[in-house]
Amino acid sequence: MACAQELHVLAVDDSHVDRKVIERLLNISCCKVTAVESGRRALQYLGLDGEKSSMGIDGLKVHLILTDYSMPGMTGYELLKKIKESSALSKIPVVIMSSEKILPRIDRCLEEGAKEFLLKPVKLSDVKRLRDFILRGEGDDDKETEKKINGVCLRKRKFQDDSTTQPMPTSLGTAHDIESSPESSVSSESQPPQSKQTKIG
Repeated sequence: MACAQELHVLAVDDSHVDRKVIERLLNISCCKVTAVESGRRALQYLGLDGEKSSMGIDGLKVHLILTDYSMPGMTGYELLKKIKESSALSKIPVVIMSSEKILPRIDRCLEEGAKEFLLKPVKLSDVKRLRDFILRGEGDDDKETEKKINGVCLRKRKFQDDSTTQPMPTSLGTAHDIESSPESSVSSESQPPQSKQTKIG
C-alpha cells in the first residue's frame, strides 16, 4: 500500500483561484498535485490527445483525477468519457466538481463512471475522504470487499428475522413438555394398567 505522500492527483479546473484552492487542500493532505487549466491539457498530460505530449509525462502514476464540470472547450463530463474509453487509464478514479447541483448532470456523470460528484467549494474533509479511498484501493478488491460486507449484513438480518419469528417459551410449555411433566406421570400411574392386561391376556 502506498503512503499518502506518494498519491498523485491530476486536478483540472479552468479557474485559477479554484485550482489554487484544490492544490492547497491536496498538499495539506500530503498528496502530490499536477494542476492543469483544461480538459485538453489533461488529455495532453495523460498522453490521450493523439499527438506527442508537449508537457510530457513525468513518470508519476496518476491515482486520481479531480476535474471541474463546466470548462470551455471540453467539459469535465467529456474528459471523463475520454478517460473511461482508454484501456490504459479507465481504472483511474475520476471525481467531478461543480458549483451547481443539477441532478441530471450528476446522474449522467455517475452513470458514465465517475467515482463521485463534489459540490464546490470543495472542503478539506472531501479531499481527505478521497485520499483515504485511494489508500484503501479501488476496483475489483473494493467490489469483493463490498460483497463480503453485504453478505455479513444479510446473514445478520436473516438471523434477526429468524429470532423474531421463533415462538417465545411460555409457562404452558409444548405438548412434549406436558407429556413429560410430573403431573402427566402421576395421572398415567393412577390409570388402570390396560396395556399390561392386554399383553397378559
